[in-house]
Amino acid sequence: MALIYIIEDDENIREIETFALQNAGHQVQGFGCARDFYQALEERIPNLCLVDVMLPDEDGNEIVRSLRKRPDFMRLPIIMVTAKDTELDLVKGIENGADDYIKKPFSVMELISRVKALLRRSMPPRSKELVLDGLHVNHEKHEVLVEGRHVELTFKEYELLSLLLVNRGVVLSRDQILNEVWGITYEGESRTLDMHVKNLRQKLGAYGNRIRTVRNVGYVVE
Repeated sequence: MALIYIIEDDENIREIETFALQNAGHQVQGFGCARDFYQALEERIPNLCLVDVMLPDEDGNEIVRSLRKRPDFMRLPIIMVTAKDTELDLVKGIENGADDYIKKPFSVMELISRVKALLRRSMPPRSKELVLDGLHVNHEKHEVLVEGRHVELTFKEYELLSLLLVNRGVVLSRDQILNEVWGITYEGESRTLDMHVKNLRQKLGAYGNRIRTVRNVGYVVE
């Protein structure tokens, strides 16, 4: 699940985009102006931004141009959303640093598809090995070693451990974990996650204690 920021002054369009992306399993924050968007960026950097061209306080192209000047936002995936459909307008958006564009009016399926494709392209390659001191997860061999001892994990236990290690130090919500490991269409009980965490802790021995429960939120590896 990705964190997506939407900068769109039309409340109806912003609500449609938010609803569609949330249903696709993403966390979404919407902003009606550039000022609120910039403030949110200082608190947390999203995985992708949808930027409307016509905004009340700053042109969307200017937003993209200013973001690309900052090292911490140079690789931030950005999709421009525009009612302008001339080739010159579209080229201008790309030249300013946007990764893709969507022309209004657009379908919900097109929006989800474009977002999914850009997120996939921008994802860093999966590391061949994840290491937490004496705990090693080798993706090439699909094996887990604890202080050199081979540990047998089920497929879901393996995926859960990998997700926690990739996000070491980051608290993942229960919904995030269920979406990533079991998929957004999962309709089972969340106790399934608790049982998998319990089994992981037992199998990992002392390293199982590194998986901490964050009450009313989720889990984190420390």
